[in-house]
Amino acid sequence: MEPEKGRRSTYAELNARSNQAAAALLANGIRKGDRVAILLTNRAEFVESYFAAAKIGAIVVPLNWRLVADELQFILKDSGAIGLIYDLVYDATAETLRARDTDVKTWIRVGGTDSEPHFRKSYENLLAAHPCTEPALGASDDDLLFIMYTSGTTGRPKGVMQTHETMLWASTTWNMTCDMRYLDRHLIVLPLFHIGGLLPLTAAIHRGQTVVVLHSADPDNILRTIAQEKVNVTHIVTTMLRRILTQSVEQPDRTSLRWAIVGGEAVPPGLTRQAANAGIEVLQDYGLTEACGPVTIATSEDAREKADSCGGPHFHTEVRVIAPDDREVAPGEVGEVVVRSRHIMKGYWNRPDATAEALKDGWLYTGDLGAIDDDGSLSIRDRKKDMVISGGENIYPAEVERVISSHPKVKEVAIIGQPSGKWGESPVAVVVTKNGAGLNTEEIIAFCRGKIAGYKIPRHVEFVDELPRTPTGKIQKHLLRVRFPGPAPQ
Repeated sequence: MEPEKGRRSTYAELNARSNQAAAALLANGIRKGDRVAILLTNRAEFVESYFAAAKIGAIVVPLNWRLVADELQFILKDSGAIGLIYDLVYDATAETLRARDTDVKTWIRVGGTDSEPHFRKSYENLLAAHPCTEPALGASDDDLLFIMYTSGTTGRPKGVMQTHETMLWASTTWNMTCDMRYLDRHLIVLPLFHIGGLLPLTAAIHRGQTVVVLHSADPDNILRTIAQEKVNVTHIVTTMLRRILTQSVEQPDRTSLRWAIVGGEAVPPGLTRQAANAGIEVLQDYGLTEACGPVTIATSEDAREKADSCGGPHFHTEVRVIAPDDREVAPGEVGEVVVRSRHIMKGYWNRPDATAEALKDGWLYTGDLGAIDDDGSLSIRDRKKDMVISGGENIYPAEVERVISSHPKVKEVAIIGQPSGKWGESPVAVVVTKNGAGLNTEEIIAFCRGKIAGYKIPRHVEFVDELPRTPTGKIQKHLLRVRFPGPAPQ
């Protein structure tokens, strides 16, 4: 793991340190069912903490390190996390959060030693003080393993609840669908706070592979690591693939790389061909946090023949497209994509209303609009929730709109996505000011800073006299996308 830092661990060493971490959590009052938040970049301590919490039945809350204190505070408070494991680079954030209203009592810092302020404890010192013996097993199949927060369509993120059993089925599904081989070398590039990072990590360990956890997703670093570590498989996003294929590294040895799963957004056919010419087999997938990852997957051949296809269902996964009356639509007809599997979420944390809306008769209603062709391949046609995917990160307009609408000069706002050569999509704000008040793009961007993560902040603002609406008052965003097609400024 972490080749650029030179730290390598055997499975026995990983298990021993996870046992020490589990003992440390227990000694600090963490018990079964308690939530433990992790604010770490991709590094060995994240993996150790994840398995430590799982062993004792605590529930992991992975935190997106791109979020600002206001956003992190909401997740900590909403989840009721009583422990936080964080990197020393987030010292200032931790001190800010400690002054806020959260339930966190145990603050564990990775890096450095015990020091002022007195509330934080050193991760390494805690591990050194505890044995490597296995703790008493604290969890069973239906117990929660983690709560992973997704950006909310109503302005606040929702906590997706996945259990030990749903992750086991997701891992089994992943391993049976993909060409995952024992002793393969598996590169983990996507952040572990994301299901696109956490599931491949779990599945790779489940399969007995050598896991290479990359701290930096710099394209040159990815290419160097593939060559140096003789990586066989990986999972990346489209924008990452595009950058890898245009990097200046001279003829890196990619012959070990058998395939790369690419998700987060559609892969253009030209990019698939470019990857094939570089010796990279691209598998395009469609997945959801609510599905613990897997939904459908398409081979490079599928993608070349059907440019908009994201393939057929993974093993152990059923996918249908339905009309508003729950009738299954005919092949080629557009409807809502619904999914059924043993790896579907248990529900949304403390949100029975949202859970009831998303889970019906064992089916997950995704909110995405798509069509299934005669061969059973799914294509996503639109996003019912108007989500913008920028650099593989989900951005829900309502969350950004909530912030911008609080500006004293803003009457109303709509967020749409515009094509971006760098990010795939970028968020753009369409704003109506109050009484024609003077306002510009720079002021809106400055207003957003510190309130939402940087990748969510609109790259550009369009000012209009009014927003198009239906007779019932709903903003017609499809008309805004036609009016402002982009591309977005870089």
